[in-house]
Amino acid sequence: MLILAIICVSYFMVILDNSIVFTGLPQIRADMGFSETGLSWITNAYVLVFGGLLLLGARAGDLFGHRRVFLFSLVVFSLTSLLVGAAQTQWWLIGARALQGVGAAVLAPSALSLLTRSFAEGRARNRAMAAYSAVAGLGAAFGLVVGGLVADLVSWRAGFFLNVPVGIAMVVPAVRFLPETARRRGRFDVAGALLATLGSTALVFGIVDASDIGWTAPATLIPLVAGVVLLALFARVERRAAQPIVPLRLFASRERSGAYVTRMLYMGAMMGFFFFTAQFLQSVYHWTPLQAGLAFLPMTLVNFVFAVQVPRLLERASRPLVLTTGVALTMVGMVWLSRLDLHTPYLTGVALPMVLIGAGQGLALAPLTSSGVDGVAPADAGAASGLVNTVHQIGSALSLSILTAVAATVSTGHGATDIAARSGAALTGSAVLLALAVVAVLILIVPARATHTERSL
Repeated sequence: MLILAIICVSYFMVILDNSIVFTGLPQIRADMGFSETGLSWITNAYVLVFGGLLLLGARAGDLFGHRRVFLFSLVVFSLTSLLVGAAQTQWWLIGARALQGVGAAVLAPSALSLLTRSFAEGRARNRAMAAYSAVAGLGAAFGLVVGGLVADLVSWRAGFFLNVPVGIAMVVPAVRFLPETARRRGRFDVAGALLATLGSTALVFGIVDASDIGWTAPATLIPLVAGVVLLALFARVERRAAQPIVPLRLFASRERSGAYVTRMLYMGAMMGFFFFTAQFLQSVYHWTPLQAGLAFLPMTLVNFVFAVQVPRLLERASRPLVLTTGVALTMVGMVWLSRLDLHTPYLTGVALPMVLIGAGQGLALAPLTSSGVDGVAPADAGAASGLVNTVHQIGSALSLSILTAVAATVSTGHGATDIAARSGAALTGSAVLLALAVVAVLILIVPARATHTERSL
């Protein structure tokens, strides 16, 4: 149990940091003078580096030992959290968030690998995995509340400073109790990791800049073209690499490819939901950061209730049916929420749509994850799991940049009115992304799963 606690608490820090920033965004913007598009880089810098280096982080654990890499990542994550909290300029804050992403990209896969190696298959591992999964869901929800609480009582910086003593406290028992894993021979696909990260970053940079300077400006077109070229080079490198970071054969399955596309669209919509709704609650309702964090409880509580019922539902209904229902429910809730304006009441205009969004996410994520890893060869199991998390993070960053650009098109420049208009436009964009996710499920995953079922009979 102590091993499980060490792993879960450490992973909790990573998940917490992904959401703790949302309720502090209005304070950060006021303190440091961020524009709306600049504010998005506080999140994008973290998730782009996290997603881009995630598979490389998993490879590091295989080559150097997961306990050793886990300890290293704890130290990196704690120190970079200190840098974030101490940031005095915009670029310092964004750079420190990117470095945090490096620590998270190494810590997350090492934590999962240590867990699977510390608990034998069967009941013990199932319980450990259940606890690990619960940490992911609770961390995201708890981050909103903790971020709001510390921003309300102290400062937005306090949430990041909190990681330092927690990280130090985890290093000591980790050294003593976590088992070391055997090292494997192999090599790093550094070129693949860098091309994926730089290509995604260039695309996000171009899209974000377009909202300020226009889509035809050289400063927009150059990074967009560079991003496409870098990602094309990434595909070529992966095709020729002896040990690729992303084996392209993973995309041979129609169901898995559909799961990757759907996840990018779905998590991108959810990133926009958290980013813009948190600002709306504070800027339009004039709620405190803590009140804004608590306002998400209808979504997070319903999410948890439905998520724990998914295994039972999958025994009675097909996976595509559960997945389609989940994504569709989220879309309906997002369409409802996108109607908000200056006079929208919280109960009927925000809380009730959040209930649908929470129910949809609770139903969708588990079957979506299963579709992303099913049917892979044992040698590709780690890469497939890592790719699920990679498209999750990079899809979030790309979509947030698009939604930020959409929001900028309706800017009024007048305080709460501006925030309300931007939020409504961005959440409408999230609803469109979810509609595309429904289409991806119906066109790619449902037929592929039906074919798979027929072959099994």
